[in-house]
Amino acid sequence: MARPQAPVSVTVLGECVADAFTDPARSSSDELALRALPGGGPANTAVALARLGTPTRFLGRFSHDVFGTLFRTRLSASGVDLTGSVTAPEPSTLAVADLDDSGQATYTFYADSAADWQWTTDELAATQQGDAACLHTGSLALIRQPGGTRIEDHLAQAREHVTVSIDPNVRPLLVPPAAYRERLPHWCALADILRLSEDDLALLLPGAGAEEACDAWHAAGARLVVITLGGRGALASLDGLRVTVAAPAIDVVDTVGAGDSFTAGLLHRLNALGHLGGRLDALSLEDLTDACSFAARVAALTCSVPGANPPLADAVGLKAGVDGLLPHA
Repeated sequence: MARPQAPVSVTVLGECVADAFTDPARSSSDELALRALPGGGPANTAVALARLGTPTRFLGRFSHDVFGTLFRTRLSASGVDLTGSVTAPEPSTLAVADLDDSGQATYTFYADSAADWQWTTDELAATQQGDAACLHTGSLALIRQPGGTRIEDHLAQAREHVTVSIDPNVRPLLVPPAAYRERLPHWCALADILRLSEDDLALLLPGAGAEEACDAWHAAGARLVVITLGGRGALASLDGLRVTVAAPAIDVVDTVGAGDSFTAGLLHRLNALGHLGGRLDALSLEDLTDACSFAARVAALTCSVPGANPPLADAVGLKAGVDGLLPHA
């Protein structure tokens, strides 16, 4: 007899990307060796959520190629439910990362006609979100066509039953920032939570300060706006009331997946505090500060190891509030 599926608290909808990093030890003057790791913002967020202990479903379109198998294996091994995902004939998305001396990554994408952007209305209708408290999406899957507009329509229907979280994760090498600026007011009208980075802010509202941006996005409809500030922590704005949290001091190996891990930590903690499933009506500044501080610790731990490798939750530490470090996979 098949075991019943565990209840899903958060569903993540979006892309998987193969992140290829140069391998200097195996490269030479006439050969460039690459090490490919499973990534992609939404997939990273799903992995981090599941490792923290939040029941998580990932909705993706997995290619039948070798990378598609890699993505499925990583998500499943982290405890992510793949019910509702699609096996697709199109190829996987590939990103080649170039790390600078501080560990910051710059990407070159190979993504034309990839599986991730081809969602159909029928595929999305079959995903059945009824058992989730939150639907998180964003990144390239929400902006690239033809699937992006269909995901927007899906969010409009799903938000009647779930909290909606969006991370724009602006990728100017693939999509002009103007395209994000055009769609962002509509996303704010759909989203309860908007999480983005300081770099995203500079591309979306050039010259605007973080608080000014928060007010603009509140006016467009987003109740909670969280802007991550790298090593300076994060600013969160709930209907215009602000809190800031510091980032833990760590030795940074690289920042790959840091923002995705922050989002996962934020959603995990908001869920644990009972705030997902509606319009955040009972969320207090105290609980918001708690959730953002937790998220900052999760992001910091991701930065302390190579690649998008978010931490596992130590059960005792998690119940105690995770004041210490979490072990990694």
